[in-house]
Amino acid sequence: MKRIALGIEYDGTSWHGWQKQPDGMTVQDTLESAIFTFTQTRIVTTCAGRTDAGVHATEQVVHLDTEIDRRSDSWVRGLNTWLPPSIAVRWACEVPGGIEGFHARSSAVRRRYRYLLYNSPVRSPLWHHRAGWVFKPLDLDLMREGASHLLGEHDFSAFRAAECQSITPWKTLHTVQIERMGNLIVFTFEANAFLHHMIRNIVGSLVYVGKGNHPPEWMAELLAGKDRSKAAPTFMPDGLYLSKIFYDPKWGLPQRDDVFP
Repeated sequence: MKRIALGIEYDGTSWHGWQKQPDGMTVQDTLESAIFTFTQTRIVTTCAGRTDAGVHATEQVVHLDTEIDRRSDSWVRGLNTWLPPSIAVRWACEVPGGIEGFHARSSAVRRRYRYLLYNSPVRSPLWHHRAGWVFKPLDLDLMREGASHLLGEHDFSAFRAAECQSITPWKTLHTVQIERMGNLIVFTFEANAFLHHMIRNIVGSLVYVGKGNHPPEWMAELLAGKDRSKAAPTFMPDGLYLSKIFYDPKWGLPQRDDVFP
């Protein structure tokens, strides 16, 4: 039995998230359908991190177990033949250790998400479903100061969705970067793991800070209070991208250098 790792890119606009659902309109359902058509075998996939409806990925990592012997490029070309334009397998490889070795979720040491926010008085049709939108000017320095309070290990209950299934609200946020590129504001988050809706809830609260509704210290107060109702509403999913999953180099995954977004 071989364990195959896949790097998946997708536009989440038309999908009901990653995880299987009865309606079949998810990335996982569609990928496993393509795998069945390609291999004539029912194979279950496991991903590094589930994404919600409307959320995109530039590099989701997935593993599957099979006895089928195919070259890496065959997996890529074969699966992409049966996938819709909004989903693509970017790379594939057999990982060492078989089914007792690499695991797409538990072997991950860090995850990176990016949120793209279009900040302009007028909405952009070109960024529709590709970025969030705020028409009021945002102060990046205030948002950066607010974000600095989130770095490190914290109980992120204030930014946790009610339906979150994580065992613990304690996560370690390694990186928060906020950069402007023309009318686009790019938020970069890296952590060991994230809670359900954690990034969208943080972005929504940082937007409040950027608009001057609250001082930067409000972010620290939210953390300390651990009360989701005190933070901003969950921000739109349109601009959220699962950007990269980090693994020990020993697994030899052919991951790409980080690309925008």
